[in-house]
Amino acid sequence: MAEHYSSFERGGRRWLWQRITAAFLVIVLAFHFFLLHFVHHADEVTFAMSSARMEQWTYYSLMILFLVTATFHGVNGVFNALVNQGIEGTRKKAVKWTLVAASLLLIVQGVRTANAWAGITLLPF
Repeated sequence: MAEHYSSFERGGRRWLWQRITAAFLVIVLAFHFFLLHFVHHADEVTFAMSSARMEQWTYYSLMILFLVTATFHGVNGVFNALVNQGIEGTRKKAVKWTLVAASLLLIVQGVRTANAWAGITLLPF
């Protein structure tokens, strides 16, 4: 009889969050495609239009949530794929913390970009 195998820990929440973020991403991507490919065609989209959308707090907050969700979903998936391939010990810890650092950098830069589009200035540099 085949054994149950999963890189996710039993009773852990990463498995559940992977599924929740996937469902959220499908919904937000559908919204994105509808808005930016059916309502506005690619040749109509300008920086000014994108900036105007980002100035609306609902759109801005949705894009920030999309950034954080997509980052978690992707990094969690990569980490668990590596665990499935047999990474253990020190290598596993090094990969984990490298992915955490890369995620934080990605989120910080994504928020900085969103703030620039929305006209939000938090720091003088």
